[in-house]
Amino acid sequence: MQNTAETGPDAPIDVTPLLDDPYAAYAALREAGPVHRITGADGSPAWLVTRYDDVRSALADPRLSLDRRHAGPGGYRGFALPPALDANLLNMDPPDHTRVRRLVVKAFTAGRVETLRAPVRRVAEELLDAMAERGRADLIADYAGPLPITVICDLLGIPQRDRRDFLAWSDALITPDPSRPEGMKQAIGAMLEFYTGLIAAKRAEPGDDLLSDLIAVRDDAPAADGSDRLTEDELTSLAFLILFAGYENTVHLIGNAVLALLDHPDLLRQLQQNPAELPTTVEEFLRYDGPGPLAIRRFPKQDVEIGGVRIPAGESVLLSIASANRDPARFPAPDALDPGRDLSGHLAMGHGIHYCLGAPLARMEAVTALEALLARFPELRLDVPRGELRHRRTLRSRGLISLPVAWETVSEQVFEA
Repeated sequence: MQNTAETGPDAPIDVTPLLDDPYAAYAALREAGPVHRITGADGSPAWLVTRYDDVRSALADPRLSLDRRHAGPGGYRGFALPPALDANLLNMDPPDHTRVRRLVVKAFTAGRVETLRAPVRRVAEELLDAMAERGRADLIADYAGPLPITVICDLLGIPQRDRRDFLAWSDALITPDPSRPEGMKQAIGAMLEFYTGLIAAKRAEPGDDLLSDLIAVRDDAPAADGSDRLTEDELTSLAFLILFAGYENTVHLIGNAVLALLDHPDLLRQLQQNPAELPTTVEEFLRYDGPGPLAIRRFPKQDVEIGGVRIPAGESVLLSIASANRDPARFPAPDALDPGRDLSGHLAMGHGIHYCLGAPLARMEAVTALEALLARFPELRLDVPRGELRHRRTLRSRGLISLPVAWETVSEQVFEA
């Protein structure tokens, strides 16, 4: 990979190494220079920022907009969603971002999340019960996936019958099938129809759930300045964002964490003996191999300089969280998994006003899921050669396609005794 300063803006680098071996590729990019011209996932050009200090500063820079109205022609723009799903916090700047976030943030406070810990543990135990006697499982399909989808669907009040469809739609968006280019469009259409129908049903019969609360915020009489009101598109988009992001990020966080433990058996045994260390260790999992390699694309509202590189207004900027969290200038020996290191300031959950709204819930789910898993299966092991594992080939998320694991069943233990 070459430095942007050498290649110039008309010669974007190939992102294939970022898919095949991302951390080695990011290390090479950091060494070569702070900012690089790349070809985005949709084939359009973007600027990739790789060093910790630059990424952290850019995450909180008000000159870098998330609003597509500031995007110039021909740049990387991210997901193409209909307006009813696109009016969400990932595409907003203040004051709209401030207004919408204030209306939903109370659902994800540390205190509110703590009330969910016991229900999450119950769901985890039920999933482990279903797996236990088989002696093996795909930890993604059987545990890391069903746990967050159950939790977030319960939070929003989504019926059990609709959850399998949601998983299929999410997979179509996360990793589109190149042989079915229409698959993503169909999934988006199905999701929009689903959310529209669900909101109508909740309006007719409100429940004790977050979506019913958000509908009340939308429908109740607003303040004179409109500061306590959602538009209909914002309501639908919030439901989409909470469900989609709450599922995708948490399933990858749990899966990546379990793989890291299987790669580090001493740490696995340490956590089995001292589960109170899990919250701190989850922070290191987030830094070491987090679920979100890139922050949401940004568009400079004016010409900006990042790392000594001038980026024109309207062009697309991608901030590499994965690279920043492995920057040796901030985290010594960054490729080592070390829960004892100084983890303050890792960027896995973002920084600034767009810091992840669901961070307390994701952390709690990961800690609870790992605690239950390690207690239930002390001899957990990988059930395929390490080299056979495959990650989803996408720049926007970092997660395993599957994670086959095995353990001793009770009957095997009795037989051996």
